[in-house]
Amino acid sequence: MRASDTDAPTPDVATGATRRAGRSSGGRSKPHWGRVVTLFALVALGYFLWDTPAAKPFKLLAVMGHETGHAIASKLVGGTVQRVNLQLDESGACVSAIPQSFLSRVLVYSAGYVGSAILALLLLVASTRLRLVRMTLFGVGLWLLAMAILYAGNATMLGFCIAMAASVGAAAFLLPTVLVEGITTFISVFIGMYAAFDLRDLWDAAARSQSDAQLLANVSGVPAIAWSVLWTALSLCILALAVKLTLGGRDR
Repeated sequence: MRASDTDAPTPDVATGATRRAGRSSGGRSKPHWGRVVTLFALVALGYFLWDTPAAKPFKLLAVMGHETGHAIASKLVGGTVQRVNLQLDESGACVSAIPQSFLSRVLVYSAGYVGSAILALLLLVASTRLRLVRMTLFGVGLWLLAMAILYAGNATMLGFCIAMAASVGAAAFLLPTVLVEGITTFISVFIGMYAAFDLRDLWDAAARSQSDAQLLANVSGVPAIAWSVLWTALSLCILALAVKLTLGGRDR
């Protein structure tokens, strides 16, 4: 996630979702083969659409997940969120004032990359295991509306959040369940894919120099590569857990 060029250095800038599982005789969850096929099909679809205009709304949605992670972490450590910016080139910025303790800084700067993976996990579990597809899609719309109302920092962010919230809200209300399930699961999968691909920036020296890892290195004294290793490990573990929970066992 690239830092936004529009923000001057202000306080702190961080750039950048009832049946028991079936058991085999060995005590392991049996894979849900229908979800296996669906998951791989949606990953393939996301990859096929990745560089097309059709993917842009979903990429911007993933960026909003990244910036929302920073915003939530800022509030949790007792800080204040001033604004969230979003650009069509998929850069973003969450501008916040936070306590100057080492732990507060680590939590806020880490919450972008790791938070995106957590969002993908929550959405996947809600839509595939709990089968709360309409509620999940409505929740995505409410999240975007809340971010627009509370923290919109530029016209792109405001317009995108309102338009996307209206789109997913209408889909959740009007479309048949099978289509709502497909849309919700695709959003979940795409955010997970974006979170994984976003980690690649942490391993490119030029990109890392403009990433959250470098920003945290500047204020913590810990090298950016160390944060890159930590965030990559945590995010991949979270995404692996999301896949495990999605594919294993039966629905509730």
